[in-house]
Amino acid sequence: MKIVIAPDSFKGSISAVEAAHAIEKGIKQYLPDAQTVLLPVADGGEGTLESMVAATKGKKIECTVTGPLSNPVKASYGLLGDGKTCVIEMASASGLCLVPKDQLNPLVTTTYGTGELIKKALDDGCRQFILAIGGSATNDGGIGMLQALGMQLLDSLGEVVGYGGKELCKISTIDDTGWDQRIAESTFIIASDVQNPLVGTHGASHVFGPQKGATPEMVELLDKNMNHWADLVEAKKGIRLHDLPGAGAAGGIGGAFQAFFPAIMKRGIDIVIECTGLREALLGADVVFTGEGQIDFQTASGKTPMGVAQEAQKLNIPTIVLAGSIGNGIDILYQYGIQSIHSIVSGPMTLQEAMEKAPELLAQKAEQVMRTLKH
Repeated sequence: MKIVIAPDSFKGSISAVEAAHAIEKGIKQYLPDAQTVLLPVADGGEGTLESMVAATKGKKIECTVTGPLSNPVKASYGLLGDGKTCVIEMASASGLCLVPKDQLNPLVTTTYGTGELIKKALDDGCRQFILAIGGSATNDGGIGMLQALGMQLLDSLGEVVGYGGKELCKISTIDDTGWDQRIAESTFIIASDVQNPLVGTHGASHVFGPQKGATPEMVELLDKNMNHWADLVEAKKGIRLHDLPGAGAAGGIGGAFQAFFPAIMKRGIDIVIECTGLREALLGADVVFTGEGQIDFQTASGKTPMGVAQEAQKLNIPTIVLAGSIGNGIDILYQYGIQSIHSIVSGPMTLQEAMEKAPELLAQKAEQVMRTLKH
């Protein structure tokens, strides 16, 4: 019996790699001779780098960059097994995970470190890039990243502006004479499911600003500043980011990529599926196990279980989902190839207990499901 195991991470608990091994352990407890193929995956958010590096037998390269609060942080990029493709998780350099809750402030947080990661990879010879831009702490329109790569953003006096969303309104001139020319020789695939424009009530500041610490007053200021930045970009590049789908991703860095890079935006799970070889691994499989920490109606928007199930459905292979918790609206998922959904929680326990026991609970549930399937 061939079983493909392709879970996402269980956020705050275990990585996708750890989840895959836990599910395999449970399956093997009942079917020790089962052929298992482990392909930990992600949807373009947290865990994307680790999943793709593991699946392609690549490696991680560490370096120190400028964090979202302008302090030095340890970050890394992934070099895939082909030795050519660089994977960068924006959250590694500019993420919410790097900012204490009481210091969240999108007026000052910067994407400079993300630009430094790109520059480091360029220096190391990379010319093919995959950028996972989920989980950012920033709302600066990507200007920090642009500055790190040689772009001069000047105020009315010809002085270089500072970092953060508060600085966008000060920019008067976009000087790209020092722009890193290696970018034009490269390809950039941006992993993002976000279709929000740059400005307006559905834009970066209004929709995502509050989760990054923006007060209602900050949201209005940031949106006004972002509109000013979009006007400058349109004058410079002839690209209107104001209402461009995806431009509002990750605090506007999606717009910076579309305006200044040879970049295309793709659904995160599709990129991961292609790079990890999931389609090939599914050939001849009898069943697929996937999972994530929380499954609900939002899973249908392109999260890992949905993407895995859609691929398996093309080959008429049933997909089983194991989740830490099950929310509302899961019925819609059954039309996309998901056969059944199971919570791994075995009895009354706190969230902390469930997170700490996740490997044990996953293995236990995987064994129970396999006993039913085999019977």
